[in-house]
Amino acid sequence: MAYQPGSSAGLPPGALERLRGMRGEGAKPKFFTSDLSVDEFVLVRRAGFVPLGLVMGSCIYHVGFQWQNWNTSQELQVLTQAMYGARELAMTRMEEEADLLGADGVVGVRLEFKNYAFEENVLEFQALGTAVRHEAGEHYRTHDNRPFTSDLSGQDFWKLIEIGYRPVTLAMGACVYHIRHMGLMQSLKTMGRNTELTIYSEATYTARELALERMQAEAAERGGSGIVGVRVEESTWGWGANAIEFFAIGTAVVELDQPKPELPTTVMTVGLNA
Repeated sequence: MAYQPGSSAGLPPGALERLRGMRGEGAKPKFFTSDLSVDEFVLVRRAGFVPLGLVMGSCIYHVGFQWQNWNTSQELQVLTQAMYGARELAMTRMEEEADLLGADGVVGVRLEFKNYAFEENVLEFQALGTAVRHEAGEHYRTHDNRPFTSDLSGQDFWKLIEIGYRPVTLAMGACVYHIRHMGLMQSLKTMGRNTELTIYSEATYTARELALERMQAEAAERGGSGIVGVRVEESTWGWGANAIEFFAIGTAVVELDQPKPELPTTVMTVGLNA
């Protein structure tokens, strides 16, 4: 489902009613919800943003069949497309909810995954975060008028704005990869020895690189000039011992169109928590 600014095509009627009520339509006063901690809430407000409400997107996805050649290291493209597509659907629906609240973006985004036992190859992806709007009306949306998304904490979001950058999008890259099995003779050669398993090293290196390249390409396409808070996660999802997913994610950022503030003075501190 492609993102369309102002669209609510992917949202259920209950979500539409809840969000419109939070906007204060009719005789109802405005009302917000947030999963930010109190410290995060304070710093997001200090950065000049007003929390509007908790927004979410959900997608339960059936993963199609993927043939695997046990003797070949290769990307499992059917699975890669399924994992990426399901996450994108959840993110798009979260952005649609943010649109309904009149938000400039969503902070503190987190992606949650669940396996369901009622049917094989069924996964749920959820995207959740707090929709915010700049109180002075400054433009923080992306160049294609999407709400910005960021998985940075409220504290890190405030620091980013303070230093003269803004978040653009939560950039993602995925790669599901099959690592070929070692033959009997190869296994015997490694028995009792310290030696690199080059089959595994080369395959996992390649798969991680594909995930990182795709994350960087998405960030650049959305207008980012860099990515902060990058992490690479590994999951198997029950596809077999030699199939693994590498998922790269981070917040794409760009410099604000205004003079840079001076860097804050660094002060060494010692924590008192043992």
